[in-house]
Amino acid sequence: MDLLPFFKSVLDQDRCPVVLCDLDHTVIYMNPAAGKRYAGSGGMALVGASLFQCHGPRSQEAIQKVVDWFAQDKEHDRIYTSRNDRENKDVYMVALRDSGGGLIGYYEKHEYRDRETMERYDFRP
Repeated sequence: MDLLPFFKSVLDQDRCPVVLCDLDHTVIYMNPAAGKRYAGSGGMALVGASLFQCHGPRSQEAIQKVVDWFAQDKEHDRIYTSRNDRENKDVYMVALRDSGGGLIGYYEKHEYRDRETMERYDFRP
């Protein structure tokens, strides 16, 4: 069974922005939420471009430092990068690894801390 469409659908349905990058910092995937979030920087057109085109030298250095840390040890899989009080969220960088544990890329993970306002099992669209 080809699981790829299922994994893609999970990412596409996520309400949080998801941006996957390879080790050359090329954006290889953005979910629709990320396309909207980063519309001012190019949105979905960023796929295939360097993530560094959206970041200054200081951020580029920090990103590379995290990727280097991920590469040092298979246990180095997640690091907290920032807090956004206005949006009540924490942001992390997460390592992407192949089946042997080798580093193949990374992604940015947004974790919102707001309590859900939707009613439980509310089937209205």
